[in-house]
Amino acid sequence: MDYPELALLIGGEWRDTAGRDTLPVIDPATGGEIARLPVASIADLDDALESAAKAFPLWRDTPAFDRYNILRRAAELLRLRADAIGRATTIEQGKPLAESTAEAHAAADIFDWFAEEGRRTYGRIIPTRVAGVRDMVLRQPIGPVAAFTPWNFPITIPARKIAAAIAAGCTVILKPAEETPATGLALAHALVDAGLPAGVLNVVFGVPATISEYLIRSPEIRKVTFTGSTAVGRQIAHLAAEGIKKATLELGGHAPVLVFDDADVEKVARLAVRSKFRNAGQICIAPTRFFVQEASHDRFVAAFADAIGTLRVGNGLDTGTTVGPLAHERRGPAVGALIDDAVSRGARAVVGGSPVDGPGYFWQPTLLTELDPASRIMNEEPFGPVALAVPFTDTDDALRRANELSYGLASYAFTESVHTAYEVSERMEAGMLAINHFRLTGPETPFGGVKESGYGSEGGSEGIDGFLHTRFVSQA
Repeated sequence: MDYPELALLIGGEWRDTAGRDTLPVIDPATGGEIARLPVASIADLDDALESAAKAFPLWRDTPAFDRYNILRRAAELLRLRADAIGRATTIEQGKPLAESTAEAHAAADIFDWFAEEGRRTYGRIIPTRVAGVRDMVLRQPIGPVAAFTPWNFPITIPARKIAAAIAAGCTVILKPAEETPATGLALAHALVDAGLPAGVLNVVFGVPATISEYLIRSPEIRKVTFTGSTAVGRQIAHLAAEGIKKATLELGGHAPVLVFDDADVEKVARLAVRSKFRNAGQICIAPTRFFVQEASHDRFVAAFADAIGTLRVGNGLDTGTTVGPLAHERRGPAVGALIDDAVSRGARAVVGGSPVDGPGYFWQPTLLTELDPASRIMNEEPFGPVALAVPFTDTDDALRRANELSYGLASYAFTESVHTAYEVSERMEAGMLAINHFRLTGPETPFGGVKESGYGSEGGSEGIDGFLHTRFVSQA
């Protein structure tokens, strides 16, 4: 098995497992241990904080063009190493190899985007009311950043945070997910090999609650960025608020999809299955709550079930696999509990509904109908390979159902009516909306939610704003 060595990165030094506590890294396709991960001690965290703080003045004053060159070189290294990175991702996370490799290329694109964007953190000159005085607005890097990232997209999510922070002139302490350490470390290796100065990026692992609390409460940290569940996001926000620290939170979702009668229902169903079951449904923007206009509901369900039949569940390293395992042993019971609750309230499993027999954490792609609105799965994000189909009457009914949850991350709508598309775009309560397709992410576009799905944006021109503060200078 081709799996890389794991280590911490602190002050430009790679620190291995020697003399440290370790955690197991598990292959979700087999349930077997593949490596041991070093756990950062308090001394390691103190060293990382000192390193980030010491490197910040030097990196802040590094010309934007030099920062650009390092990020661009790192992007090229990611492309050259994409096959190896993709294989490591599949081994530790489970997603099909084609998805993992594409994600490595996407991370390179993100590095390229922010390399350019860092050269455009413009200020402005304000016409003054007083002769002989010049009023200026400067955009300055905010300082050392603590970044916390999940296991479902273990290279693109940290890439967004790292690239934006580094391009802005900040230093970073990154804690990737312990389930997917090799993928997060691939970013660090690319940056170090591209010439990133020691201390600009530090990478630590350990017990998430312990590390997050220690780092966020440190006076050295001036910005916090977190992607994960809403429950943990509340705790992160509270810790950041104690120190009056700027925070970006990208939290949970339960994405609605509105399918109107005038849409090509069979085509939508085929597209929906590809989008819904990518990464075994473990995507915060995965389309999940399919609200289908009454006259088209049954046709949609039939087409969706047929399209599920074309999927192949298996080890992500196997040729032809389209749905890999769930990422860890906790996901199966969590998904199963939601399905069981729904079925106990009258829901019908059109397809799937059960785990796959054998080793690993596999689950059948599932479609539920006849759902009670009070069932847990209608109100809680399943974060797994489960889709829900519910009929609606008219636009008002569809939007009421779509907006009734506390989540507001991704949303989708399918219609041939310009008027309906306009109305949905005005009234949908979500940070992102795709109309007549399922693509919502790209380096050039902002990514973020509203309500309990978080605040702040990653990606696009907005993505770098969270790592800058505004300074007003008035000079006579």
